Amino acid sequence: MAPKGQRTFIIGVGCTAFIKPRGQRSTEEMGLEAATKALLDAGITYDEVETAYVGYCFADSTSGQRALYQLGMTGIPITNVNNNCSTGSTALVNAANLVKAGLVNCALALGFERMARGSLAAVFPDREPPMKPFNDLAIELEDQLSTGKNHGPNAPRLFGNGAQEYFDKYGGNIKHLAQIASKNHKHSVNNPYSQFRDGWSVEQVLAAPEICKPLTKFMCSPTSDGAACCILASEEFVRAHGLENQAIELVATALATDEPVTFEGRSPMEVVGFTMSRNAADKVFDEAGLHGREGRDQVGVVELHDCFAANELLMYDALRFSEPGQAHKLVERGDNTYGGKFVVNPSGGLEAKGHPLGATGLGMHFYITMQLREWAGPMQAPGLFDIADKRGKYGFVHNIGLGGAVVCSLLRRPEFYSKDADRPDGRTRVGYNHAHECRPITRADVDKVKSRKNSPYILERAKL
Repeated sequence: MAPKGQRTFIIGVGCTAFIKPRGQRSTEEMGLEAATKALLDAGITYDEVETAYVGYCFADSTSGQRALYQLGMTGIPITNVNNNCSTGSTALVNAANLVKAGLVNCALALGFERMARGSLAAVFPDREPPMKPFNDLAIELEDQLSTGKNHGPNAPRLFGNGAQEYFDKYGGNIKHLAQIASKNHKHSVNNPYSQFRDGWSVEQVLAAPEICKPLTKFMCSPTSDGAACCILASEEFVRAHGLENQAIELVATALATDEPVTFEGRSPMEVVGFTMSRNAADKVFDEAGLHGREGRDQVGVVELHDCFAANELLMYDALRFSEPGQAHKLVERGDNTYGGKFVVNPSGGLEAKGHPLGATGLGMHFYITMQLREWAGPMQAPGLFDIADKRGKYGFVHNIGLGGAVVCSLLRRPEFYSKDADRPDGRTRVGYNHAHECRPITRADVDKVKSRKNSPYILERAKL
């Protein structure tokens, strides 16, 4: 499939620490921090942003405006987005599509979440939740699993059932899930943005309390508060602003939803989006002109939606990073960590880094952008540029929300990327390397990037 539209680049990124959901920060406070950092990184003010998409699941309508009005009231379109766990990446896809279509030269995607403690639950108890058909079918299908009826909250139960079907069909066991979880927790030790930096061993993961079959507590992502932001721009904008030393190309991105196989396949793996994820991944590789194993072999670093270790295992197969039915063998070979074929979730993944729904997907793009800039410090995946092509290997993002929607993205350095030591870059403008150092923003930071059209009445309410 030939690429359609103009080239699109990520020029600025920002993130907050992902923290336990204790009501310590408001969504507008976190959104201001992430967006300010992204604007500083890009070296632009909010005046140059032509449209914005803001993602969240647990906040009132127009919360996006409330957050961004702190940076300016420029009259641009601001669209609020809710797409379950893929909300952040859905905001990014919509922003990128406008740049790709040539309708704007600069778009902003912001995501944030302030969550409640404990497992996810329906927000509106007076009506049937959209996830009910998924939950009902998952329970019906448990009778065909070797372990029989499951227990526990719906989300881990669904993904646990998917893993059990995989085990029954292809082999593998709970130890493979523990290896995945331990790998992610060990990666998170190097990430100052992570909610947990404990580095649990395989044995500690296995010894943690059982949440459902076959998942223990340390195989599950926590609920979290946090925000992340990406700024997207055209090639014309990149060159006009001298951002050739940090712009990363969004080579392809795709948003896919369920097909009948989700329900008619009578498969726990399908209930949690196996084919939906495969379709999105195939689409982005096809758009990049990469087909089959050829494309996957050119990927060096991945941020994958490990809401549960079970899903990371399933997605190795669904995304074609392993041969069919061989995902557990990829784990055994260590091809998902430093020294292996891919580095999967160098950030620590959702299991360790945290999972504030509206911010998660944008956070994934934040981390892959920093990897491809080679700014990631102790998280840096080695060997990304040890190939003949100076653009190096690709970075890949997978972000899924049941109900359902999945986003996959393929990123790479452009051919014009230039490490110009004499030219300022985002690290200079932010004042430190925000790829692997997390600091709060200041009023002075906001003043550098706010629009000329701002409201002092709104700004004086900003928590800095």
